Amino acid sequence: MTETGTLEAAERADLIVRELRESDLSLADVILRSAFDTFTGVSSLFGDKDYVRTRWLADPDAALAAERDGQLVGTNLVTSWGSVGFFGPLSVRPELWDQGIASRLVEATVAMFERWGTAHAGLFTFAHSARHLGLYQKFGFWPRFLTPVMAKPAVAGQQSSQAIRYTELPPAERVRALDACRDLTATAYEGLDLEREIRAVESQDLGEVVLLDDAAGLAGMAVCHLGAGTEAGSRGCYVKFGLARPGPGAERRFGTLLDACEALAVDHHADHVELGTNAGRHEAYAAVLARGYRAGPLVGVTMHRADDEGYSRPGTWLIDDWR
Repeated sequence: MTETGTLEAAERADLIVRELRESDLSLADVILRSAFDTFTGVSSLFGDKDYVRTRWLADPDAALAAERDGQLVGTNLVTSWGSVGFFGPLSVRPELWDQGIASRLVEATVAMFERWGTAHAGLFTFAHSARHLGLYQKFGFWPRFLTPVMAKPAVAGQQSSQAIRYTELPPAERVRALDACRDLTATAYEGLDLEREIRAVESQDLGEVVLLDDAAGLAGMAVCHLGAGTEAGSRGCYVKFGLARPGPGAERRFGTLLDACEALAVDHHADHVELGTNAGRHEAYAAVLARGYRAGPLVGVTMHRADDEGYSRPGTWLIDDWR
């Protein structure tokens, strides 16, 4: 073995990847912000948005920590939506970049997907970064679709009488609503299940889940974060996931769902609505643009394990961005 190879082996040997603990969360947040501010050159990129604590609380067993010499040096936040899994933000202390820490975190993440039996796995990363693309390609993730993060001002518009807000339902009806959401998301991808996100909104008071009913059942659903301390940030409404039932009338249902999300934003005094939609879902992407949403500076690319398109295909009226 060469001297360089010996050093690389030693660097890997003294690194421990373990579950992220509650006691790690404050430092994990500092590392996340430092890493992304350094890479983008934008000071306070995330503002008062929260990704670390909210995602850890949603599923403490799905958050990874990299530790060297007893010090936290990196983290990765992994999400399970039933048969679908994605990861990130992944962050490493900037002074320790290019030392194999990110690779170890991705190795552990892939192993986690395999234990879960995840059918479709991916991530969102910077479309322009050869460093990021190269890292994830080593583990079988391949770039597929551009995913702009888009926003528009929140203004009062049409509010559908079909819109229901999950947190206003009595407990028994919430259970039925979860079942209906699971049936709806399975129309986009078998086994896709947003229960984790819905329960996080409920238990952490992160925002609201918008539900649309029609004569045929659940016509659409959207998980929305609202305000500081969530993934939306101050005065924001972030549509983390939204789906309209496919088939005839899907475009109308999708528009009604967006109306309901925008009305929610106005009701909670948000000044903008933010969402991402994958360009592989062409009709949904075009409909969002037609409503006045415009891409901001962040244009990502989704990378899919085994180059599987998953639910990012025409005819899927779905909003998400895997950030």
